[in-house]
Amino acid sequence: MRRRGAILTALGLLAAGGLALGNTPAAQAAVACKVTYTASQWQGGMSANLSIQNLGDALSNWTLTFTFPDSGQKVTQGWSATWSQSGSTVTATAMDWNKSLSAGGSTSIGFNGSWSGGNPAPADFALNGVACNGSTPSQSPSPSASPSRSPSPSPSPSPSRSPSPSPSPSPSPSTSPSPSTGAAPKLKVSGNRIVNAATGTPYRLLGVNRSGGEFMCVQGRGIWDGPVDNAAIDAMKAWNVRAVRVPLNEECWLGLSNIPSSYGGAAYQNEVKAYVDRLVAKGITPIVEMHWNYGQYTGNSSGCSDVHASCQKPMPDAQYAPQFWTGVANAFKGRDEVVFDLFNEPYPERATGSAASGWACWRDGGTCSGIPYQVAGFQSLVNAVRATGATNIIMLGGLAYSNDLSQWLQYKPADSRNNLAAAWHVYNFNSCVSTSCWDSQLAPVAAQVPLVAGEIGENTCSHGFIDQVMNWFDAKGASYLGWTWNAWDCSTGPSLISDYNGTPTAFGAGLRARLLSS
Repeated sequence: MRRRGAILTALGLLAAGGLALGNTPAAQAAVACKVTYTASQWQGGMSANLSIQNLGDALSNWTLTFTFPDSGQKVTQGWSATWSQSGSTVTATAMDWNKSLSAGGSTSIGFNGSWSGGNPAPADFALNGVACNGSTPSQSPSPSASPSRSPSPSPSPSPSRSPSPSPSPSPSPSTSPSPSTGAAPKLKVSGNRIVNAATGTPYRLLGVNRSGGEFMCVQGRGIWDGPVDNAAIDAMKAWNVRAVRVPLNEECWLGLSNIPSSYGGAAYQNEVKAYVDRLVAKGITPIVEMHWNYGQYTGNSSGCSDVHASCQKPMPDAQYAPQFWTGVANAFKGRDEVVFDLFNEPYPERATGSAASGWACWRDGGTCSGIPYQVAGFQSLVNAVRATGATNIIMLGGLAYSNDLSQWLQYKPADSRNNLAAAWHVYNFNSCVSTSCWDSQLAPVAAQVPLVAGEIGENTCSHGFIDQVMNWFDAKGASYLGWTWNAWDCSTGPSLISDYNGTPTAFGAGLRARLLSS
């Protein structure tokens, strides 16, 4: 996931009044709601989050409308709803995973937009045609249907505001299965499954990401963000975590001159190796991954203008990435308990201008239109790993920040070991977020190679969306890992825990429950 900086917020509180809809009130839900609108802005642009609280009866579906006060205000991209705009009127329609709102429940949606002239907050929100003014219905008819069982998402954890999530359940040792004993198994690919290399038994990579190694060192703040000792791993084991994805920094591993020596080179490598050793000893599969890399990119969707490995770049660089993976492969060759994820979230198509040229750049590298530095294509990185004699499973994410696998099979690199897996990332604000997209785009890939959702998450501080993702992946016998096992407030991103004892956030509670039942 791309980490974002803090942004200032403006808060507008709008509320909702309730009316019974329809000609037969006894059979209809009384609608009442409150909307909290939070926005940050910059010259010509804005990002807004809306928390919708249902103060009336349970709803099986909902549509939110509002009007921009200024004619220059436009929605350009939205998440957690289907967004449309006609003139100044904006409509947000629920998606399948969040359309049910229980009485007292809430959900969070958001959008990015543009503005000219002024950017005042809208003030006329309506839910299912009923104006939101924060009052409850004077008379609430008994609904004929039972309240929805769908989770009621808590307010958004967008960086622009602090949510008020429902209390997170504490870990319950009495319901947790006993953690597995023994070291993590050696793994290999067999058909479209990852299997235990010794027994041939299918093995799913179910677990979490452990962020920190990608950004702390390059920021001169250390190597890890929070504890990575045995006690911290035991807290993961209490969730029945079987795999941990460990994001790394290219410059820190290589010890380039811009990295403090205490955090780079041998010091960094030894810390990474020691953490991998502890995970394996505890029975957890480590997935080591190159997250941030060298190379200056200021084009479409640029994360920063810095040449150094301080943000997400569109592709690995030819100058250092092969050296990085040669070093990592040499460090862990002969240890097939460790999985390699070559690059976090490619987005070359944003630079090259089309999916076709983006996929060609993805596989072949070299000179890619719109990317100033020479690119290391994934074929060259697979070759670099295999040239060391390493036989580890290699994961490869697709385009669009690893959310697009539409041509993954067509551009799949050759591998002398036939030991490749497809990596996919999804958040509720990505493009491919529906079961229809997963059926059409992911299912053909999953039929031929192992499919691993290396990052799943949502910016609602709840788990309604990832529940749908996990349902689909469970049905396919595929793997998934939640972002992220870091004790960050949900307002800064999808954090699974509120402390390193493993207390789940409202978002993390959904993943924890699923892991404990798997």
